[in-house]
Amino acid sequence: MQNDEGQSSPAIHNIVYCSRAVHDMDKEALEKIISTARHHNPRFGITGLLVFGSGIFFQWLEGPRDNVTSLFKIIAADSRHSHVVLLTKEDEVRERLFPDWDMELVEVEDISAVLEDAMHEASDPQQKNTLSKMLLELKKSALGNQGC
Repeated sequence: MQNDEGQSSPAIHNIVYCSRAVHDMDKEALEKIISTARHHNPRFGITGLLVFGSGIFFQWLEGPRDNVTSLFKIIAADSRHSHVVLLTKEDEVRERLFPDWDMELVEVEDISAVLEDAMHEASDPQQKNTLSKMLLELKKSALGNQGC
């Protein structure tokens, strides 16, 4: 992953995926994942959110394309994940949805509210469209049925 310091503000790339946890995830294991992300993500210009519930990870990653793509490859190869499914991928987005979240853990029961808030705050039409689709899929309970 390339460090983005000193460069002008590049277009933002985002990836949204879900996966199944291979092992039982307790609170301590989740806190370790978040702590690691909060340590590494700022230096690579990556922000986003992580939701975990019922053995399923759901994550929104955003930042410079090469860095987000590299991180996604690392996550997909991580032995804690199985059945990694790429839900959406967007290029050339000009606005971050989670600019102050180096990586935030969101409780599964709060994800609808977080996505609805993000959709109302987003000005980028691509992101609004992606969030709208995600909310629709979430309401249909399809996110958990897409191989995750």
